[in-house]
Amino acid sequence: MTGPELVVHRDKELMARATSARLITAIVDAQAARGTASVVLTGGRNGNGLLAALASAPARDAVDWSRLDLWWGDERFLPEGDPDRNDTQARAALLDGVPLDPARVHTMPVLDGRHGKDVDAAADAYAAELAAAAGPDDEGPVPAFDVLMLGVGPDTHVASLFPELPAVRETERTVVGVHGAPKPPPTRISLTLPAIRAAREVWLLAAGEDKAQAVAVALSGAGEMQAPAAGAYGTSRTLWLLDEAAAARLPAAQERPSVS
Repeated sequence: MTGPELVVHRDKELMARATSARLITAIVDAQAARGTASVVLTGGRNGNGLLAALASAPARDAVDWSRLDLWWGDERFLPEGDPDRNDTQARAALLDGVPLDPARVHTMPVLDGRHGKDVDAAADAYAAELAAAAGPDDEGPVPAFDVLMLGVGPDTHVASLFPELPAVRETERTVVGVHGAPKPPPTRISLTLPAIRAAREVWLLAAGEDKAQAVAVALSGAGEMQAPAAGAYGTSRTLWLLDEAAAARLPAAQERPSVS
C-alpha cells in the first residue's frame, strides 16, 4: 500500500486535460518498459471528460493503441449499446476514434447476452477473463494494471462499491454482481477492492462541489465500509486528481498546488 498523493487543478476542464496528458505518458512508459499497457477505465462525468480530452490531445498519437488493453472498473448491467452503459459512453468519447485491437477491449457482459439476466454469472465470466489475462509475474488472478482509474461518488463510492453494501466487503472474488445499488440502475457488475488493489497505479478522480465532502471523508482515515474510496490504492502509487471545488474541504496541509 502506498500513501495517497494529491494534485489539485483549478477546474474540471483543466483537470481533464492534465489527466489525459498524464495518462498518455503512463501508457507510453508502460509500453516502452513491457511492450504493452493495461488501463482500467471509469465512467461518469469525470471519466468521460478525461476520454474526451484525450481524444482531442495531439499527443494521443504517441500511444500505440494496438498494444493497449482496456478494462472497466464497473458497468451498468444493461443491453449492449444502451446509452447509459459505460462502454457505450467511452466509445463515443474516444474508443471509436482510435485504432484499438478489438480483442484487447474487454467490455463487461451485457444484459440479455450470453448470461441472460444473471448478473452474478456475468460477473464470474468477467473474473475468468481477467484470470486468463493474468501473467506469470502477476501476484493474483487479475493483471497488474498499469493505471486503474476510479471516479469518486458523492457518497464515497468507487466503481459500483457503495458504502455498507455486500460488494465492498468482498475479500476473495475479483468481480461481483451488485444488487440494489442506491443509484440507478440497481443491477451492476463491479471489480472488488482486491482487484483494484492489484493495479500498479490507482487514480481517483473527483471534480465539483458535490464531491468535496466525499473527498474529505475518504482522505480522513475513514474505513472502507463507510467510505469505499478510502480502500482503493495501488501497489506503487495512489493518486487523487481533484479540482479546487472537490478539494475545498481538505485541511490546508493536505492540499497540493496544481502541476498543470
